[in-house]
Amino acid sequence: MKKSSVLIAGGGSTYTAGIVVMLLESVKEFPVRKIKLYDNDEERQRKVAEACAIIVNEYDSEIEFSYSTDPEESFTDVDFVMAQLRVGKYAMREQDEKIPFKHGVVGQETCGPGGIAYGLRSIGPIIDLVDYMEKYSPDAWLLNYSNPAAIVAEGTRRLRPNSKIINICDMPICLEDIMARAIGLQNRKAMEVRYFGLNHFGWWTSIKDHEGNDLMEKIKAHVSKQGYTENTPAGQHKEASWLDAMRAGKELLEIEPQFLSNTYLKYYLMADETVAHANKEYTRANEIIDGREKEVFAECARIVEAKTAKGTTLHSNEHASFIVDLAKALTFNTKERMLLITENNGAISNFSDDAMVEVPCIVGKDGYEPLTMGKIPTFQKGLMEQQIASEKLAIEGWIEGSYQKVWQSLTMSKTVPSAKVAKDILDDFIEVNKEFWPELK
Repeated sequence: MKKSSVLIAGGGSTYTAGIVVMLLESVKEFPVRKIKLYDNDEERQRKVAEACAIIVNEYDSEIEFSYSTDPEESFTDVDFVMAQLRVGKYAMREQDEKIPFKHGVVGQETCGPGGIAYGLRSIGPIIDLVDYMEKYSPDAWLLNYSNPAAIVAEGTRRLRPNSKIINICDMPICLEDIMARAIGLQNRKAMEVRYFGLNHFGWWTSIKDHEGNDLMEKIKAHVSKQGYTENTPAGQHKEASWLDAMRAGKELLEIEPQFLSNTYLKYYLMADETVAHANKEYTRANEIIDGREKEVFAECARIVEAKTAKGTTLHSNEHASFIVDLAKALTFNTKERMLLITENNGAISNFSDDAMVEVPCIVGKDGYEPLTMGKIPTFQKGLMEQQIASEKLAIEGWIEGSYQKVWQSLTMSKTVPSAKVAKDILDDFIEVNKEFWPELK
């Protein structure tokens, strides 16, 4: 079997160790000869990389492991770039969340103004990754996990339309695993789904088992009682704000009883109560800084000090399994059915062809083929038209350095009540993003 070389871009991420562990656990189905890390923050990456070096060596000493801040060294001789950048790190995520809250608007890292701010920071560095990959390993695939995936996907569509990029998100995957466990299945792979929407903005229209038996009503029965929460410690997120979003599945089902909604729709369809009940001084960014970030770095430090990963708490999860499954499908032509973010081109027949939509695709060695979802209802289409306009305006604003278009992008977001509020938020964001954004005129 072919052995692949994998580069994890954003090597200092709290998710990096999970991806490394997943790669090691999957070597029989997806053999690897080399695992590399790349980050522009040498100190942060080193904390994770030194522990990962020990993990890799103890699992299989024949697998090469390295880490670097040098693009040529990092991107040379790779088959896959798994990108998970967080431009500005959690300090800027905190700004993305708290500035909108200051103006009475949802503060969230991928939705509304916070997502737009994060997107304007992310697109330039993602394009840099694409260019490094095409220069040093032109046959490689870039599998992008970097948020906000919707805006990043639109940016790469506009700026690098012919590049080998696949934009993905683990949120639907996490929810599908919760659905599966809720009705007694082992995991999401026991299900076949139909889903349409934009990233963090979509709906499941059908869920069946492999024998064709409908599972939607069983899942809806669970969601109608307790949302997407579950009575198990399984799953990769258990912070208070995350569980609050999971519980909102119950209200989202009342709003749209025909389909099952992605929980992120809470921030658009329940914006007022989201703001009313949020802790505006201690947001999800603070939860992660005080939780997962500290835990991961502490465990990495323990491994390095002990010089062994025996008994480690670092483990694979849904985030890691999805991206490894995608790499495996591309390498070995498995024709696996996976939710990807892709240019529409008729997948949703009554929606813009140049919209970046999230739909099931069949993945093989030549890339992926979106499945046709047909026409979508007026309610969903209207919401998606407004959201896609906001995302496209954000990218146009970044490309043109246009204050007006970024202001319009914020104004178009359903989370923002008026153009005046959008302008006030934008002016605050400009102040804190001077290091990251293009100059807006």
